[in-house]
Amino acid sequence: MSNLLQISTSWGIGLIIGPALGGYLAQPAEKFPALVSSDSLFGRFPYLLPCLCISIFALFVTIAAFWLPETLHFHKKDELESASYDTEGKTNEGKDSNLGSLLKNWPLVSSIIVYCVFSLHDMAYSEIFSLWAVSPKSLGGLNYTTEDVGTVLSVTGVGLLVFQFTLYPIMERIFGPIVVARIAGVVSIPLLTSYPFIAMLTGFALSLTLNCASIIKNVLSVSIITGTFMLQNKAVDQRQRGAANGIAMTMQSICKAIGPACGGALLSWSQQRKNAAFLPGDQMIFFILNIIEAIGVILTFKPFLITHHY
Repeated sequence: MSNLLQISTSWGIGLIIGPALGGYLAQPAEKFPALVSSDSLFGRFPYLLPCLCISIFALFVTIAAFWLPETLHFHKKDELESASYDTEGKTNEGKDSNLGSLLKNWPLVSSIIVYCVFSLHDMAYSEIFSLWAVSPKSLGGLNYTTEDVGTVLSVTGVGLLVFQFTLYPIMERIFGPIVVARIAGVVSIPLLTSYPFIAMLTGFALSLTLNCASIIKNVLSVSIITGTFMLQNKAVDQRQRGAANGIAMTMQSICKAIGPACGGALLSWSQQRKNAAFLPGDQMIFFILNIIEAIGVILTFKPFLITHHY
């Protein structure tokens, strides 16, 4: 349980800290004119600095990964199962862990599909939120600077960290991961519906409401991701978890690649229909996000999502 919380929390905070750093480091000539000249390399390419920092960070992490120790361990029950497993011969090992065997495991496959739907939603939301916040008021946005967006996301990251290590374990023990995911998905829908109306606020009211909404939305999202991640690991035995997580991460990566592109394109399209009769302007993009969220919630029910615990 604690390991899953650490993984999902790290992933969720990464989604927050990354955009926050990007917001602070983007356009350095405008934010730090005393340090960065408008004629310098970073002045002529205002988004080079955050991209360069991210690339350097990724390089160091890649190098450090070569020294990561193997963390696989078996509890006493697993050791007994492994001993029994070994007496039957090694021929079943490939059978238990191969792709075909895992794809026939519907509890695993269904949990991965739910996981991917919510991941697609989260990545699209992350892209849309930042673009919507910096959009001009005339297009339904907040007219925020990249630094303002970075501040909101930093506050969100702190709130997310506190929640994940304090309240989520209690909620998971009381309701279970599936019920928590359903509640979080349902609550997210009216919250997202309120975003176009938040844009009508100004000053301190806007800042306070937006920070609260951002914290709640990301807390709900990480609660869902944590719950579906737990279901995946419970759907297979210890020997299969590496392969199962590999499949889940591959599918999630595809959704992470599709989400920002689709989110940005849909936001641009929605802002062009400012005077439409049905869901004008940004109301349309948040309506689309709610549809994806609702699909994810529906998929958490039987007969689609089947749970199985090893």
